[in-house]
Amino acid sequence: MSSLILLLLSTAIIAAVASIPAYPSVSTDCTVSAADDNPVPVRREVYGDGRIFDISHRYTVDMPSWGSKDGLGQFLWLPSSMKNGSRSNNSLMKLQSVHSGTHVDAPGHMVDSYFDAGFDVDTLDLDVLNGPALLVDVPRDSNITAKVMESLNIPKGVRRVIFRTLNTDRRLMFKKEFDSSYVGFTTDGQDGWQRTLTSNL
Repeated sequence: MSSLILLLLSTAIIAAVASIPAYPSVSTDCTVSAADDNPVPVRREVYGDGRIFDISHRYTVDMPSWGSKDGLGQFLWLPSSMKNGSRSNNSLMKLQSVHSGTHVDAPGHMVDSYFDAGFDVDTLDLDVLNGPALLVDVPRDSNITAKVMESLNIPKGVRRVIFRTLNTDRRLMFKKEFDSSYVGFTTDGQDGWQRTLTSNL
């Protein structure tokens, strides 16, 4: 798999088994059933008083998928349902492309020898992927080139950067058809980013 997907699945009896920190919107009174309590899940973006910001997009059938004109399409099924007599709800998830939604490319995505060696997303260091990050605005009339990287003046010591680009302004993640004109790194821009990281060590 060439992307990192964090998927949280819960059962209908979550009120009886969940801890308060994991599901703060659900009553922990086990004498009240989930059906009677009518629990509503909380969709948060900020956790730990601003220590963690969730910038991922939720999967939807109409979100873009790499190379598709028809969007992601159905990706979630419920083969076993408590409403149909099963003891639990068991979901089945299938993606036509792992290049859908918010994801991280695996080291083997663009380097074939890494792919053959098994460098999957689970070989990535989570300490590198998680932590304080600098949010920078990329000029809206350009891809991320070496010249753009230089103009951003990323301070020494910064190890993680989130690049806000024209993609956000155009709301590309909310359009069904994949748009190949998205803003991204050019080859020299990628080289510039590597030089920035090296100089920041």
